[in-house]
Amino acid sequence: MDEVASALGPNGASDGAAPLLVASRRLLVLDEHRVPYACAAPAGRGSPWQSLAGRRTSLHWYAGRDGAASERLTVRGIPLSGDVASDAVIAEVARRLGGDWSPWRELEVLDARGARWSCAWRSRDGATILPFDPDRLAADCRAERYRERRGGAAPAASAIARRSYYRVRGLVPRPLQIALRRAFSRLQARTTFPRWPVEPALHDICELILACAANAAGEDLPYLAPWPGDHTWALVLTHDVETARGRDAIERVRALETAAGLRSSWNLVPERYAVPDELVHRLRAEGCEVGVHGLRHDGRDLESLRTLSARLPEMRRWATRWGAVGFRAPATHRVWEWMPMLGFDYDSSYPDTDPYEPVAGGCCTWLPFFNGDLVELPITLPQDHTLFVILRRDDRLWHEKADALRRRGGMALLITHPDYMLDDERLAAYERFLRAHRDDPSVWAALPQEVSAWWRRRAATSIDAGADGWTVHGPGAADARISFIRAA
Repeated sequence: MDEVASALGPNGASDGAAPLLVASRRLLVLDEHRVPYACAAPAGRGSPWQSLAGRRTSLHWYAGRDGAASERLTVRGIPLSGDVASDAVIAEVARRLGGDWSPWRELEVLDARGARWSCAWRSRDGATILPFDPDRLAADCRAERYRERRGGAAPAASAIARRSYYRVRGLVPRPLQIALRRAFSRLQARTTFPRWPVEPALHDICELILACAANAAGEDLPYLAPWPGDHTWALVLTHDVETARGRDAIERVRALETAAGLRSSWNLVPERYAVPDELVHRLRAEGCEVGVHGLRHDGRDLESLRTLSARLPEMRRWATRWGAVGFRAPATHRVWEWMPMLGFDYDSSYPDTDPYEPVAGGCCTWLPFFNGDLVELPITLPQDHTLFVILRRDDRLWHEKADALRRRGGMALLITHPDYMLDDERLAAYERFLRAHRDDPSVWAALPQEVSAWWRRRAATSIDAGADGWTVHGPGAADARISFIRAA
């Protein structure tokens, strides 16, 4: 830690007219918001600490192993993996940095009993020390690694049970399948993380860290708004067509969207039912998108790496034939390390939070993100089958969640299935949802492929300081909008 204190000076602030912020390591929350900053050499070889130095003060975070805890810890309900600095370790760091420091209750780390284990510390001038690595926190949430911390072999046992279920599902009468799902949903509803239907913890922490970065800079910090132009949130309509019955009902559901002036994506299963080229051409001619929904919808595409490797060439062949750039796994099966192998432009198999899916969990974000070179578009609204069939609720939750996402500038991505939307009551619910948002000037009603393309352009776009203030450069410059994070 002496190396950090020496590099930053006694008050933790950089001097001179250097960049607004200088980090000892890339920081994901800054990169994803396209905040301008420089990256310098690490403060010291083998140092467990990383830092972000600004013109006013600094931000430090623990990314090492000294003084780490091995017990189960959480911050704002999010399970922490890896190493977490104790209050005693942070107190020593604060002493070496100098200044007037005290615990910051906004980011408390709790143990398994709910008692405080440690927390972030703040100095009088707004400098901050975090007891955990924010990059690891975000990565663990997105990859759902917190599921591994729920207890030993539980994930492996769940995977075995899931494979067994899909192998015998065809022998189980549909009413019995639904009855079993409803009974199991009562156990699933007990999940405490991620919370359902909204889990804001990761976004809340990221916003706090951005505010700490603005404090370090000593001025309002520019970043690229998530959505192009004047849009402040996004609406993405998608459909998973599971059976020939659903295929034959596409036009009935599509008519509601046409009347509302909206477009959608239709994920089709090439080897479960016939998909006429004429259907694909018609959907695309109407401005819609076609995606690949697995190969056979039998729950086996991501059963093993061997099965995925055997099936992937055929899925890619159908994608080429249809002009499809997007993938969604049947039953939202997903394996973090395998998804980039799909070779699609984007995947949309991760919910933000959903305890009721066969793979319960969620990536804890309502914004797109990258898994390697693959763009992930999280499913952020409850699925129609979950809402109407399993939980036997009405459509109010769609509207409530969409309103919450609108307030937070998120992406409302909905899955409906024409297979299950055939009765008048459910079609009326879908029509109400479309009408509620079709005339909202703040919403970007986009296809998934458009969102993915924008997210790539935005990731390649930067904010630079010019003679006339901050300017945007790169492939997204024409549509990008600069916003500001307020410094305290």
